[in-house]
Amino acid sequence: MQAKKRYLILFSACACVVLLFYFGVVQLPVSRRNQNRRDDRSRSASPHWPHFSDPLQPFIPWDQLETEDYNVHMSPRQKRDVNSGVYRGKRCRMDSCFDFSLCKKNGFKVYVYPQQKGEKISESYQNILSSIEGSRFYTSDPGQACLFVLNLDTLDRDQLSPQYVHNLKSKIQNLHTWNNGRNHLIFNLYSGTWPDYTEDLGFDIGEAMLAKASISTENFRPKFDVSIPLFSKDHPRTGGDRGYLKYNNIPPFRKYVLVFKGKRYLTGIGSDARNALYHIHNSEDVVLLTTCKHGKDWQKHKDARCDKDNAEYERYDYKEMLHNSTFCLVPRGRRLGSFRFLEALQAACVPVVLSNGWELPFSEVIDWNTATVIGDERLLLQIPSTVRSIHQDKILSLRQQTQFLWEAYFSSVEKIVLTTLEIVQDRVLQHAARSALMWNSLPGGLFTLPHYSSSLADFPFFYSSLGIKPVPKFTAVIHAVTPLVSQSQPILKLLVAVAKSQHCAQIIVLWNCDKPLPAKHRWPATGVPVIVIEGESKVMSSRFLPYDSIVTDAVLSLDEDTVLSTTEVDFAFTVWQSFPERIVGYPARSHFWDQNKDRWGYTSKWTNDYSMVLTGAAFYHRYYNYLYTSYLPTSLKSMVDQLSNCEDILMNFLVSAVTRMPPIKVTQKKQYKETMMGQTSRGSRWADPDHFAQRQTCMNKFASWFGSMPLVHSQMRLDPVLFKDQVSILRKKYRDIERL
Repeated sequence: MQAKKRYLILFSACACVVLLFYFGVVQLPVSRRNQNRRDDRSRSASPHWPHFSDPLQPFIPWDQLETEDYNVHMSPRQKRDVNSGVYRGKRCRMDSCFDFSLCKKNGFKVYVYPQQKGEKISESYQNILSSIEGSRFYTSDPGQACLFVLNLDTLDRDQLSPQYVHNLKSKIQNLHTWNNGRNHLIFNLYSGTWPDYTEDLGFDIGEAMLAKASISTENFRPKFDVSIPLFSKDHPRTGGDRGYLKYNNIPPFRKYVLVFKGKRYLTGIGSDARNALYHIHNSEDVVLLTTCKHGKDWQKHKDARCDKDNAEYERYDYKEMLHNSTFCLVPRGRRLGSFRFLEALQAACVPVVLSNGWELPFSEVIDWNTATVIGDERLLLQIPSTVRSIHQDKILSLRQQTQFLWEAYFSSVEKIVLTTLEIVQDRVLQHAARSALMWNSLPGGLFTLPHYSSSLADFPFFYSSLGIKPVPKFTAVIHAVTPLVSQSQPILKLLVAVAKSQHCAQIIVLWNCDKPLPAKHRWPATGVPVIVIEGESKVMSSRFLPYDSIVTDAVLSLDEDTVLSTTEVDFAFTVWQSFPERIVGYPARSHFWDQNKDRWGYTSKWTNDYSMVLTGAAFYHRYYNYLYTSYLPTSLKSMVDQLSNCEDILMNFLVSAVTRMPPIKVTQKKQYKETMMGQTSRGSRWADPDHFAQRQTCMNKFASWFGSMPLVHSQMRLDPVLFKDQVSILRKKYRDIERL
């Protein structure tokens, strides 16, 4: 019995050893040759058990990923990304593919390559280049440039397009400063071709940045590329029409809730979403129209719905739908972007974006959640219920933001280009980059120059957002152009009257006269400091220089022959404190369209209607001095200096372009007009017979540069409480105004 047990135990032990040997847990010693052979066989034939004995791969920098050794361990998708000519620099960022040293000496300057002989450029690309060359960033010297832009048309890289530029790769490589694309910016609207419409540009962009429309989030390189909107060849170069939101109605009722009208693709990329729109179309308040009647051979591919869809498509007018709908569907087409996006923005029709994976235009700085509804192509059937659930207050807010974004960044090619350059500049000069509030609230990033100040409180636009008020003091700047020969001259009386104001912090006399500065004892004694600055160039634009001596937010701009009382100064300043972003003052003028001459006209007729307040007696924020000097082109300021005229008109153009609002006229002061018209001194511009003719010319020159007429008409006039009421004069705060 005991022997049987021993034999059974021995048999079991042997069976276990055999099993362990069979499964590879126990290995018998073999020769090195057989061992190597077995190792090779086991690696190829036994994939079930992972091997952890292999050493870890060493770290390899991203710029060495294209070596042969590393490619062995890459997936097919990774190889495709790395070897792609378009995105060979897919891992590029500003700190790895941009040379910041080029921007240190001369700041952010942009160079456009000279056009090569025989090279044709599309109208759209020419508009882009003209916008750059007309901007304050442009330099004609490549040695001063921080950023380079090609003069080879890269907008349309669809090989089937007549605008396609052939042999672009070799042409770019021959550029002497190409440097593998480093510090270059490439603009593109269309890429890829039938049938897959990839984002391939057909040439190696190297380390260049892309300003591209319809770019996907997968290929977009954050903080390096810039997503731009798709715009048509008819998009205006400058100016552009304003948005169509005329009334802020609550509730914002419109005829339709959701609309769309466009092509339907029967096959290929981009067909799924548009093919399914008929499921939610109800012909009442959700009108989604498609047509397959496009292309040369559309009848060969038409389906059973084509004829019915085409018939209903013709029944509706697209513009009527656009302007009478609360929401506009923006589905993807062949590419991710669509013309519908900008059309909806302008029409104050809230875009409902249905394009999965699309990096929205200027997404780096614009918060699109405040102006759009982002949908999902896979959840198309939920779109109607989603938009119906949005509260009416939210709808009004969305529509208002569409108008701001359209007018600030998208209404012209120039604004699109400048926004692109400003975004790149913010990356280069990070210490002076704009905040999200600057980009997403009035007046927008293009008019809020961060080099002026890093504090929002120093700008006239953000007082209400910050819950603060401007400093209750002002600096008076008197522009002097005639010599001081008598103690009874208007400038001395003006100086005394302004100094008596309880809000006056200091007075600056800008001496632009050819005669030497008067002795100190010639100036009257005042209770506030009087600083006399001798103009270096003695030109008209110098009155709007951002002098360091101006330490207050408010500036009272005065001509030397202005006649104002202390009471008038106090009242005008009180009004300005409520409207710090606008020009507030006394002498008003207006503009009109002269149909006979087909041009803008200037008038000084004494009417209730006005669009300008002359800076001969007006308050404005000192930021506009900086904007006038830094933002406006040299050509306009040179014109003002040559004519010694129109600087007040140009300042009004600038402020109205920024605020999109008129200036504010305070109490009617007929005496100002009579006094000015009665001036007979040689230095008085009113005595010049060419004065008004020059101002007519200025109006049209300025309107041409701005791309449209920014001036806004108004009939509002602000008077003191109880002004000219039949009550006791003792009850009135600004009682002296009525005695003038």
